[in-house]
Amino acid sequence: MKTDTLKAQLKRTLRRDLWIAIAPATVLIAVAFAVTFYFVKPAPPKTLVMALAPDEGGFNYMAKRYQKFLAQHGVTLELRNTKGSVGSVALLNAEDSGVDIAFAQSGTTGGKGQEVPEHVASLGSLSYVPLWVFYRGEPVDDVRGLQGKRIAVGPEESGTRALAMTLLQANKVDTAPTQLLPLDRDAAIEALTQGRVDAVFLVSPAESPRIQKLAAVKDVRLLSFTRAEAYTRRYPYLSRHVLPQGVFDFAKNVPDQDVVLLAPNALLLARDSLHPALAYLLMRAASDISGSAGLLDKTGEFPAPLAAGFPLSSEAKRYYATGVPLLQRYLPFWAANLVDRLWVMLVPIIAVVVPLGRAVPAVFLWRVRSRIHRWYARLKEIEIQLEEDPDQDMLQDMLKRLEEAEREVNRIAVPIAYAENLYFFREHVDVVRRRLTRRLAGAPEHKEAHPLQVTA
Repeated sequence: MKTDTLKAQLKRTLRRDLWIAIAPATVLIAVAFAVTFYFVKPAPPKTLVMALAPDEGGFNYMAKRYQKFLAQHGVTLELRNTKGSVGSVALLNAEDSGVDIAFAQSGTTGGKGQEVPEHVASLGSLSYVPLWVFYRGEPVDDVRGLQGKRIAVGPEESGTRALAMTLLQANKVDTAPTQLLPLDRDAAIEALTQGRVDAVFLVSPAESPRIQKLAAVKDVRLLSFTRAEAYTRRYPYLSRHVLPQGVFDFAKNVPDQDVVLLAPNALLLARDSLHPALAYLLMRAASDISGSAGLLDKTGEFPAPLAAGFPLSSEAKRYYATGVPLLQRYLPFWAANLVDRLWVMLVPIIAVVVPLGRAVPAVFLWRVRSRIHRWYARLKEIEIQLEEDPDQDMLQDMLKRLEEAEREVNRIAVPIAYAENLYFFREHVDVVRRRLTRRLAGAPEHKEAHPLQVTA
């Protein structure tokens, strides 16, 4: 029972020594990680909200493809419909709208002479979305020829209306007797084919079936901008393109001649608070979805940092300069983001954990050794008394104290890895005991060489 009690006591002592060594290190590590965690980037949200006008610029079709791409990377894209690009940009800029990104048409806002929304930045242009001016009647070669006509310019807040009004006002064709009608895309096409309006302004991709079908309608003409170069100089968000003869239908030769078009860009806009990791993911989606060739653009031409009236975000600038961040090239999106966020945690690991990992065993060893080494003072005291020619009673008392020291040291909890310190002490006790025993027996004493050489 005494042996069991002694073992339990030794274990408790050993645990206490270990805890005394580990506890301060644990506190320091916890503090270091807590301070460092303050600087860890927040995780990106798993849901994005996009504002778009579904009837404008082919945005609805494009948004569906973005939804599919983002879903593959664990991000849900929610769509919020607006009346047009103007409304989409306004919603994106609003503080409490909950909208993170938007599809919009260049030139709707942020252009020359227009105020740039404070919280909106561009991730790049995605494609050319031409302005189509279909009309009935005698051929005209510019917007000036529409003076006095009934013109469908698109609903309020739409990008189509914003661009149409820019061109009409520049040519002073926006006042009476010209009639400007706020019809949406489908209503405008129907009104033109039925002869209820004389002209319509539409902004849509060249691949749009509606555009190609309308271009083939008898008695409906497609305006070719003879002054397109001048418009692009005045309005940098517009570009000049030539729609080749017959590109819509070779058999019917639609259109029946080359047509010069003006085209704004489809933009991917983001709120300035968008998480950087999601910005890069969206640009990867843009490269995947918008990188193929179309009727007016070449393979790899988009996405691109084209002039659009909005400043490029810092992530977009880096993306167009160096491409996808290194981690996202080789790791899944969420894994790459986790590594990117937590690399800063290496600071406490390198600066605190590694040194403490070395210090804790040293502190523990010091605790074990200190319990043994304190008894060397008694051994030294006995040796000094031996030099003073003690009598038999003193020698007996010295031997008793020596054996007491040995018993106490034997009770000290020492891990096997550090047991050498205990055995060194026992060797030194034996050296002193032999000297005492010889003196008690009256034999001449032969001093041991280096009797108390202590191993640190």
